Amino acid sequence: MSTYYTEDHEWIAVDGDVGTVGITKYAAEQLGDVVFVEVPEGGATYAKGDDMAVVESVKAASDVYAPVTGDVIEGNGELADAPETVNEDPEGKGWFCKLKLSSACELTGLMDAEAYKAYCKEL
Repeated sequence: MSTYYTEDHEWIAVDGDVGTVGITKYAAEQLGDVVFVEVPEGGATYAKGDDMAVVESVKAASDVYAPVTGDVIEGNGELADAPETVNEDPEGKGWFCKLKLSSACELTGLMDAEAYKAYCKEL
């Protein structure tokens, strides 16, 4: 499994042609206490860069963008009742959805963990 990152602080962990998507620890820390999460439902289709989810905190509301084009296989419905999971485990149990990738070549434009870490240091 490989994990990739966007400049908008989304991550996608890819296993075969399925990617699990969420926001990074950096993004969760910047948001503060998450109080509401709206995740996409299975069956939805998104193009790379489309708004696909919403996360609200005591500080702000933010859109979550699709890191690649794909069809949603599953949304993490548990976040509706436990949005704090995004703060507690943003790159684990706080995932937003699983996507069936339309084109794996879109991953080449994303950062690996080292590049993302360097990117965050510049912010």
